[in-house]
Amino acid sequence: MSLKNFILSKVFLKNLGFAVVIVVGAVMLLLIWLNFYTRHGQARPVPDFYGLTMEQTAKLAKKSRLRYQVVDSIYTTVVPRGCIAEQNPKPGFKVKKWRDILFTINAFHPEMVAMPNLVNLPKRQALLVIESSGLEVGQLRYRPDLSIDVVIDQLYNGKKIPEGDSLQKGSVVDLVLGKGFSNQHTSLPDLLGMKLESAKNKILSSSLNLAAYEYDKTIVSGQDTLNAFVYKQIPEFKDDATVQLGKEIYLWLTVDPAKIQIDRTKNISDTIPDVKTLDN
Repeated sequence: MSLKNFILSKVFLKNLGFAVVIVVGAVMLLLIWLNFYTRHGQARPVPDFYGLTMEQTAKLAKKSRLRYQVVDSIYTTVVPRGCIAEQNPKPGFKVKKWRDILFTINAFHPEMVAMPNLVNLPKRQALLVIESSGLEVGQLRYRPDLSIDVVIDQLYNGKKIPEGDSLQKGSVVDLVLGKGFSNQHTSLPDLLGMKLESAKNKILSSSLNLAAYEYDKTIVSGQDTLNAFVYKQIPEFKDDATVQLGKEIYLWLTVDPAKIQIDRTKNISDTIPDVKTLDN
């Protein structure tokens, strides 16, 4: 039988048809399996675990059909001990079902650090030493002295603390600085649009104090807290405005950009409402 006659024979065509059906069926089964295996179209946003206890985290992860691992711990005063301080992926990031979410929790037992010697250091250098030591800057207090913006005393809980004493990492240290013997003033910074941490640093670098701050009703999650920015400050910023060293600044924060524009178009009352103090 010639090749042409074989190709045109019923046996060959029948077997060829079977082969095509098998191949097409195999491809369809493979596509169905891949769609199921990769869970195509089933991505879901990661919930916000920030500030939750481990019990709350386990319940939310199970409800969201996600797995989780605690991979590290840090010490921070932002969330209670044993609660979620960081997460990866971030809230809102879309992932497939049963994806692992990695958590960093706030340590139950904070690390201890030695109190450095800040006396006689310029304010800027003292702030850097405090930060590098794992401590936090509290209030800047000024009193008449020959020096200006140089540390005279270092305080913890209102009492002098000597070099070498042990403190919990993250403890707040107040500084007493000289302001000379005249009525020293400093420029009032414009803090509108800044995030809280940047505003704190700007206030300290201007030899002023953050007295209190308040979040508005747009802040509903831990991520909102991180993204919030200043939309109002008292004293209100004005060109060439100066205030005494150590003056207290009050801040209001939001995630609504329109509030900055609204605030710039009206006068801010000198009356301070009931805002969240730094001790709370």
